[in-house]
Amino acid sequence: MADILCVSNLRVARGRTEILRGLDWRVRRGEHWVILGPNGSGKTSLLKAITGYLSPSSGEIALLGRRYGEADWRELRLDVGIVTSALQASIPAAETALDTVLSGRYAQLDLWAKPGRAETKEGRRLLRFVGCASLARGEWAHLSQGERQRVLIARSLMARPKLLILDEPCAGLDPVAREKFLRFVEAVARRRSGPALVLVTHHAEEIMPAFTHALLLRDGRAFASGTKSRVVTTRKLSGAFGARVAVRRVRDRYLTAVGHRRRPGAGL
Repeated sequence: MADILCVSNLRVARGRTEILRGLDWRVRRGEHWVILGPNGSGKTSLLKAITGYLSPSSGEIALLGRRYGEADWRELRLDVGIVTSALQASIPAAETALDTVLSGRYAQLDLWAKPGRAETKEGRRLLRFVGCASLARGEWAHLSQGERQRVLIARSLMARPKLLILDEPCAGLDPVAREKFLRFVEAVARRRSGPALVLVTHHAEEIMPAFTHALLLRDGRAFASGTKSRVVTTRKLSGAFGARVAVRRVRDRYLTAVGHRRRPGAGL
């Protein structure tokens, strides 16, 4: 299978601090990945490097065979959609959901371009796809967190990306809203003509059946990488997080429990 994304010997350092070091990772067509790892493991820096907002100290990043540094980063970014809470603060409170979706076509925040009839039709179609057709004229300030995440996914799909990154998309969602959103993500992953997905999360419970592979980071390195059945295990998660993380699989989903060693003499 052809590579959508190829990260080779990636190193990111700022001063004497190595944020990422010797990282190799490939996303091939037909694969959907989850990235797991403790705070400070390098997840955010990896996303910034992939999207061209953080320059590597060494190594290579290639998207669809085009290498960052040789191809125009502004063009490459159009092939990478990202849904992250960091975008939400930059969206005007009075902007409608439809305009937010249309802004993705032009990689703009606070839409100022004048979309044509075809773009507007596509924006409405994507709002229907994400289950938010009735919110087309709804203002951003009045959308729930779950609705905002769906609208941001529709926004990212406007540019027809080959890779879609979901950066902790369930943060701030209550348990019911989270489960509804994850089932929606599953539907996106199973679209025949859809992009490859990369889900960044702290929680194995959020890994839906359609995800095929996992990258586990620790201290800026790839602690484990491969099919999720080989990576999302008690031994490997415990090693990456530095505590016992018991994992079991129930009906194609994961359940975890974190254990702590009891200090000698401590009470129950």
